[in-house]
Amino acid sequence: MNADDKQDLWQGLESKAREALQTRDYEKADLAARLATSGVEAGELATDQPGPKPGLEDAWIPGVEIFHRQVYQQHHRGWFAEFSRQNEGRLHDIGLWPQQWATATMFANTAKGFHIHPPSIPEGTAAADWFQQLYVKESTNYENRPYDREQWDAMFFVQGTIEFLLVDERAGMPRRVMRFIIEGDNRPGPGNIGLIIPAGVAHALRCAGSHDVIMVYGTSTSFEPTSEGRIASDIEQCSVPEDWQAYLDQN
Repeated sequence: MNADDKQDLWQGLESKAREALQTRDYEKADLAARLATSGVEAGELATDQPGPKPGLEDAWIPGVEIFHRQVYQQHHRGWFAEFSRQNEGRLHDIGLWPQQWATATMFANTAKGFHIHPPSIPEGTAAADWFQQLYVKESTNYENRPYDREQWDAMFFVQGTIEFLLVDERAGMPRRVMRFIIEGDNRPGPGNIGLIIPAGVAHALRCAGSHDVIMVYGTSTSFEPTSEGRIASDIEQCSVPEDWQAYLDQN
């Protein structure tokens, strides 16, 4: 198609429509840019070693872990997959073993979060200095991490397609965003991952498919309502139409 043909391609439209017309750019941005904006498949982020995927160090939220999981199809019956073993695997590598395990179900077309858990800062230490020590200067010294004094989440997804968002809100840390799609065990493939989220990192998720989402998660400390903060979580409320609310509010 030559330049003249391109100019005439939309000649059958009204002028206002032609002025408003846009075409989609199908070229992919680099992985780091997509991770912080439109999102990526979780399989593109999973690593075999603790820490960020090589090449994504400047886009990764320190302390976040995304690792491969193997789901085994059992023909005509279902599937089988492990979550974690206490003496091997990613949780073992970073010295984290949950004190509490729980399960949750999200109906299709619903969402949760953002949730955030308060980091534990040693008395007399500035928060920004503490995070620099933990995640920059001594990033692989996992014994220094206060798992027993703050809630870290280890998440696994049994069913559904999940869009997950992470935002680093820790003092003095770069405010990075990670956005990715996780596949539950009912959809075996590279999108089957385990996810570890540090305290101080806001997280939200929404069901991105037609199946209900079923998740299993472990926490480094036992659940405490006072340690679960909410940011922009109104989506969890079942609001009624404005005219209904006006009627309900009548005296």
